Amino acid sequence: AFMVLGLLRQVVITAWEMARVLRHAGDKSVPYSQILKATLKWLMPVSKVRDSLVFSITSIAFHVCILIVPIFLAGHIAILARNFGISWPAAPKLLADVLTILAVITAVALVVQRLSARATRALSRFQDYALPLLIAVPFATGFLVMHPAWNPFSYEAAMLVHVMSANLIFVLMPTTKLSHAVLMPGVHLVSELGWHWPAEAGSKVGIILGKEGDSI
Repeated sequence: AFMVLGLLRQVVITAWEMARVLRHAGDKSVPYSQILKATLKWLMPVSKVRDSLVFSITSIAFHVCILIVPIFLAGHIAILARNFGISWPAAPKLLADVLTILAVITAVALVVQRLSARATRALSRFQDYALPLLIAVPFATGFLVMHPAWNPFSYEAAMLVHVMSANLIFVLMPTTKLSHAVLMPGVHLVSELGWHWPAEAGSKVGIILGKEGDSI
């Protein structure tokens, strides 16, 4: 509930601010078709894969795994069916296992790649390193829960860490950069509207700069 309502709040605030900016903008013409094309190109980053092959493939694989496994894992679907009466086809167990392992590997790889590249290291913050590792925890512990022969801990301990780490992610979703899960499709539109200033913005900037007589 916290995650869903928090993410909904983020979407509503963003949409409200975009509408407010457009309402006060001097130039109200927005190239929606170009923004849509740029957004689709960004969501399917073929060109970025060519520019930064290893990091791009790792990032894409990580995102695909962490989306597919929680949604299509048979155990999760069974919980939803029992509590809410809704269900859908589950992924094969072998595929779920492979994607789970891949999610853990790519999470660690993303952190290592960030640390090893000077450009990304200079721009990264603590959460850029902590969040992928945190996301890896419920995947790793979930795998151990489903494979008792490989689990060096008790079932109860592994399940507790699995559930609580997932709960922590639910709390962090709307309060950290994980909110890009719902905000990312609107990034290009937000960026475009950021340059549509109010009609009187130029004169106000001129006053602040002490250049009222100059054209801004």
